[in-house]
Amino acid sequence: MTSKEYMELSEQNVLHTYNRFPVVFEKGEGVYLTDADGKTYLDFGAGIAVFALGYGNQAYNDALKAQIDKIIHTSNLYYNEPMAEAAAKLVRASGLDKVFFTNSGTEAVEGALKAARKYAYLKEKEAASVSGAMDGDAAGAGHMAYEIIAMNHSFHGRSVGALSVTGNPHYQEAFRPLMGGVKFAEYNNLESVKSQITDRTCAIILETVQGEGGIYPAEPEFLRGVRALCDEKDILLILDEIQCGMGRTGSWFACQQYGVQPDIMTCAKALGCGVPVGAFVLSEKVAKASLAPGDHGTTYGGNPLACAAVSKVFDLFEEQHIIEHVRALTPYLENKLDELVAKYDFLTARRGKGFMQGIVVEGRPVGEIVSKALENGLIVISAEGGVIRFVPPLVIEKEDIDEMVRRLEKSF
Repeated sequence: MTSKEYMELSEQNVLHTYNRFPVVFEKGEGVYLTDADGKTYLDFGAGIAVFALGYGNQAYNDALKAQIDKIIHTSNLYYNEPMAEAAAKLVRASGLDKVFFTNSGTEAVEGALKAARKYAYLKEKEAASVSGAMDGDAAGAGHMAYEIIAMNHSFHGRSVGALSVTGNPHYQEAFRPLMGGVKFAEYNNLESVKSQITDRTCAIILETVQGEGGIYPAEPEFLRGVRALCDEKDILLILDEIQCGMGRTGSWFACQQYGVQPDIMTCAKALGCGVPVGAFVLSEKVAKASLAPGDHGTTYGGNPLACAAVSKVFDLFEEQHIIEHVRALTPYLENKLDELVAKYDFLTARRGKGFMQGIVVEGRPVGEIVSKALENGLIVISAEGGVIRFVPPLVIEKEDIDEMVRRLEKSF
């Protein structure tokens, strides 16, 4: 079948919740994708920051094939070897203590929110018990600290819970009423966060680098200030590293560059490098005093196939020195993007960290540039605020950056 025939078949049968570009990708190799008509594309989108290892990594593919031949699924009623190995590697990389594997980043956010509320519930229930309150009063008191502070222009997912802490009314309008008890503060504005804190606040959630909101890294004083507020008031800090984690900014997780450790962290995307998997990771303090058997679950989460992918991803990151490569090549990528901003009047700024970069466009529709780039065999994506977003596979080389610039300038 041709690309046109595949697109027509999809339009007939797939629910139209995405305005897809008119391309049907069939295969990939390295940092290039090939469509069903044989045209190749340089990929600086990586499936929205997912395919960190590039396409056709033989060791990764072989690990998945071997696991398929052994066992794919058993359910969480039993242990499995890949989950044990993947969890140990994620704990070591994150510096946190306990892992819950999910099927997606959105589900990881849902679990993190539940863990935060359960932690506050148990903390207040224990306090009520110590003070001699009646059981009923203790239960009521346990629901007092339920508020969550999130950030404007954030994105955490499209389920009801994740959408409730996503700071963009455009995504929320048709689905109200959403989960209650959510307040929004300004990102990188510590005073704005302080003004939202009450005795009912149980958690603060934010992306270490805002992705969909326009590629905004947290300022060091802001992130450290939020951590200090949480420590002072025994509020949990949830960091969403779904897009900016797993080596993309030059460390396992972006928060490690700030010297800030969250109480709960969410991750997905490059965690499995293409296999649908996410996770939320908790500190020992939160793990001991939050979710218990029966509080949370998943049929597929942590299945052997997904966890074999996670385990192999960690191995390959270390064997191929992926994080060191990102650190070494980031200045070159930033310099090339800065040169574009200096050259073109309609490009006004570059911002980002590592291989998560954006350039701001003014006076031209970003969507048209992204579409024109696709015509010229270059995959880039957009972000809020007129931003061209660059989230390439972490294995790109200098020549790939040069070729990206050439095709992007042609698209301008």
